[in-house]
Amino acid sequence: MPRTHYHPTTRVLAVLELLQAHGRISGPEMARRLDVDARTLRRYIAILEEFGIPITAERGRYGGYALVAGFKLPPMMFTDDEALALSVGLLAARSLGLSEAQPAVSSAQAKLERVMPAKLNKRLRAIDETVTLDLSRAAPTGDNGALATLSAAAQAQQRVQLEYRSAQGEQSSRGFDTYGLGFRGGRWYAAGFCHLRGCLRSFRLDRIASVQPLPISFARPKDFDALAHLSFSVATMPRAHAVRVRLDAELQDARRWFFDGIGTFEQTDRGVLLHAQTDHLDWFAGELARLPFDFSIEQPDALRDALASRARRLLDSATEPSPA
Repeated sequence: MPRTHYHPTTRVLAVLELLQAHGRISGPEMARRLDVDARTLRRYIAILEEFGIPITAERGRYGGYALVAGFKLPPMMFTDDEALALSVGLLAARSLGLSEAQPAVSSAQAKLERVMPAKLNKRLRAIDETVTLDLSRAAPTGDNGALATLSAAAQAQQRVQLEYRSAQGEQSSRGFDTYGLGFRGGRWYAAGFCHLRGCLRSFRLDRIASVQPLPISFARPKDFDALAHLSFSVATMPRAHAVRVRLDAELQDARRWFFDGIGTFEQTDRGVLLHAQTDHLDWFAGELARLPFDFSIEQPDALRDALASRARRLLDSATEPSPA
């Protein structure tokens, strides 16, 4: 296989990237990755040191190179994909309901522009000026501090004291073990174990009055999925009408045709059983009307009436001639 030839400057930057990515890497391994000999590698290391980048070298057969402990480089080198991820991430941060996101995003963008090469800087600005994300449903959290404190508590598995205001304006206080946080339906939520109720609960961050860490630890469930918990909570929340519909479809297809959180799906020997709760039967009838497979309503009878009424309206719209 023919050797690939690189410009020396490219290899020097590759040495720097390897040191940043691995912390410590042996000389033979670095030389192998760069396709150079040990002498050439030492010359590249010397060039980096001349640039003021402190590198420690361990001699001997198993020696290696590393950046001096504590030394951090600014994010100078980004691939095109990394620059794209940063750009879209900054755009999303503006629309996720964080009250201090606007100045924080502007500050972060200014810092990136100071250290990014001109080509990537141009890409960053192109995304910012031409791409729009539809996150208009996002509501402000009221305070970024709750998000930061709760996420840190979840990572450290440390209990917090939560002061919370319900939808009816009632104030309550509770010990809370934060398992995870999620953004759903335009709002931020914290999910975990509530010691006031003694069960798994979720709380909207915009209703949290205060949160204080407590000197108590807890064990967070492994692989806890905050969004899955939120979806299940919404799907099983008691509402005006309990709905049960049998779907003539495979479980995967049934889930695909409904939005996440509409209800719970149960695979049976006669299709999939959808259990749901709703306050608006006409809306639920509309969700059923668009399905590409057959179904039968088991309860409530009022849902059959709502579906029949919708069917009549659709039939009238299809048969009546358009006005001149």
